[in-house]
Amino acid sequence: MQSKELRVEATRGELVESVHHVSVAVVDAKGRLIAASGNPAVPAWWRSAAKPFQALPLLADGAAERFGLDEEELALACGSHSSEAAHLAVVRRFMGKAGVTEAQLSCGTHTPLSPAVARAVTCGSATPTPAWSNCSGKHTGMLALARHHGWPLEGYHAAGHPVQKRIITEIARWSGVAAADLELAVDGCTAVCFGLPVQAMALAYARLGASEEPAARRVVAAMMAHPLMVAGTGRLCTDLMTAWPGGIVTKIGAEGVYGAAIPELELGVALKVEDGDMASAGRALLEVLRQLLSRVAPGRTAVLGAAALAPYGPQQIRNTRNMVTGELRAAGELRFFDG
Repeated sequence: MQSKELRVEATRGELVESVHHVSVAVVDAKGRLIAASGNPAVPAWWRSAAKPFQALPLLADGAAERFGLDEEELALACGSHSSEAAHLAVVRRFMGKAGVTEAQLSCGTHTPLSPAVARAVTCGSATPTPAWSNCSGKHTGMLALARHHGWPLEGYHAAGHPVQKRIITEIARWSGVAAADLELAVDGCTAVCFGLPVQAMALAYARLGASEEPAARRVVAAMMAHPLMVAGTGRLCTDLMTAWPGGIVTKIGAEGVYGAAIPELELGVALKVEDGDMASAGRALLEVLRQLLSRVAPGRTAVLGAAALAPYGPQQIRNTRNMVTGELRAAGELRFFDG
């Protein structure tokens, strides 16, 4: 008997060939579990979905004001950019304002997330540098925070540095997980990453969207106003926030993680694809939003029908001769909790 839990299936012919299981939590700003699937208490690495919270000290501690950071730069600090020309221009402007150099970025380099930019690199017409890293905005923000406080710039990314201690305090405050209970490890960009339950991730996003704190409101506003800086052309974070302007903040994380805040509903969403499949994560998020909005805000479901979101729905699977052999699709249902 097929499970009713939310999942993403890959079919071939009439059979389901593989299943990507998903754990989901939908939480309100008071901490109540509104809906779930799989195991909402499962611990997972937050990866880049933590970036909005890693950026909050920039604002709360006065660094953003001191260095005159604008909304694009703040959105980039919260984002995982695609190394497009617009992203590189903003991160270099950000570094200039903060008085840091590219040589001080500890994020390293990687293949750009934009397929078009990646092709340019493969063809030899461009050479990535640390500014091209999808995390260069986050790292510039960390360096700016260190400069603002007079902390050492060396080792800003590592556990035990004052920058990371300050960020851990913020992560604990928003997620409701005590700092001592957070799992810590090294992220793909060398900075500290955080392990915590999916439900705690959702709570953090619910609180972020509902907060009246100036730092939180500015982070939310910056991401909503500049969705391109949060991801890039042809990526779900950007396309979803563009399709629903002012209605949602969303951020992807590696290994099948997503977080989202719906401020008007004071709800947060977090999910983790069990096997880390990134192609499944966006499809799972859209299905979660479809079922959630159908239940609690039917008037908002139309935003999910935007043409720009079609590529993140069911996807045809084709063989080497371009014949359709199946599809990748979301299936199953959320469990809703009343009262």
